[in-house]
Amino acid sequence: MNLKLAIAFLFSVTIASAQPKILDKVVAIVGKNPLLLSEVETNLLQQKEKKEISEADRCKVFEDLLFQKLLLSQADRDSIVVADAEVDNELNRRIQYYVGMLGSEEKFEAFYGKRISVFKDELRDDVKNQLLAQKMQQKVTGETKLTPSEVRMFYNTLPIDSLPLVNSELEIGHIVMRPPVSDEAKQAVRAQLETYRQRVTNGESISVIAALYSEDPGSAKNGGYYEFGRGQMVPEFEAVSFRLKPGEVSEIFESSYGYHFIQLVARKGEMVQVRHVLMSPKVSQLEILKAKDKLDSIRELIATGQMKFADAALKYSTDKDTKQNGGLLINPAASSTKWELDEIGEMDQNLVFMLENQMKVGDVSPVIQYVGTDAKQAWRIIYLKSRTEPHKANMQDDYIKLLNMASYERQKKAIKDWIAKKSKSTYIKIDSEFNSCKLEYNWTITQ
Repeated sequence: MNLKLAIAFLFSVTIASAQPKILDKVVAIVGKNPLLLSEVETNLLQQKEKKEISEADRCKVFEDLLFQKLLLSQADRDSIVVADAEVDNELNRRIQYYVGMLGSEEKFEAFYGKRISVFKDELRDDVKNQLLAQKMQQKVTGETKLTPSEVRMFYNTLPIDSLPLVNSELEIGHIVMRPPVSDEAKQAVRAQLETYRQRVTNGESISVIAALYSEDPGSAKNGGYYEFGRGQMVPEFEAVSFRLKPGEVSEIFESSYGYHFIQLVARKGEMVQVRHVLMSPKVSQLEILKAKDKLDSIRELIATGQMKFADAALKYSTDKDTKQNGGLLINPAASSTKWELDEIGEMDQNLVFMLENQMKVGDVSPVIQYVGTDAKQAWRIIYLKSRTEPHKANMQDDYIKLLNMASYERQKKAIKDWIAKKSKSTYIKIDSEFNSCKLEYNWTITQ
């Protein structure tokens, strides 16, 4: 069993688990938790899109599920609990992800042939068990915090031919210039939005108003509807939503997306159902051109050596997430400033072409158009700080990668020791169909 796969399984969106069971046969029992062949087959179906499934893959999935059942068994012994609100939040996060992929709640329900409320009811037990197993696994592995000396010791134990090959990696930064919105434009939008808010308070349907006038592409076609839990929306939107009473209409408030007003439909514990109308003040064409000219002049200062890129980013960039970091973009997958080209391509394929074919280390790009996560038009310049050649991992250039490898090995050992210990004190029975599997960990199977 691969630890990464085990962790991924616990966090995966098991939409397929809500489908009718393919087969029904108990292929293992761990404590009082049965493992069905249908569970194995369903998880294998989720992998089929990527590659052909081998017998080894089937055995690996089987062991992952065996591990999950053991985690559940121990979670029951240790009285670990998952609150209903945690399950609701996770269910809504997963549903929203798939609704976003399919385009709307109506398309989601049409695709799966059932209402979202029914879908959630069918998924609830599976999600709760996954969250329980996740909590138990976190207890098993604990917090893995390694010191630099421990990472170096790990590195020194690796044979030369076992050192991973690190692809070419780049460090890139940007300075973003968002055109300012005039006070007049803000006031005009607020005034228009207030007329819509008054119509709702006077009895008109907010879902109709949202469908006609809201500028939120994610909800306008659904009458401005959202259902969410804490931590899922921008802070301003969430704070207003949780203060309202059912049917109450908020005052107009501002977020990074523009101006809103909200009507609370219902609240269930830590979940709320709301409808809202969003309008964003428009930036004049003159301000857009002025922002481009300003960024052009900043680029000239950097290119001629009159100002360092990091200093310019701190002083001028409107991107709050990067300006304090010298403008450097953080790769969330690696928790570092280093990116492989295919990772950059997932953000912007045009950026890959420019970095590969038009820029050398130290270069600053021309001013180019940019649309950030707030969907607002802006300009930016790109800075190529460094580029490495493909190489064997080393402590100087690849510390974060080696830290992650060392942490992974420590977690894997913790799981190996835990399985060896707990399987001895837990009833485990495996069907003969899987007797031929060469399991990665040392399981004590009840005869």
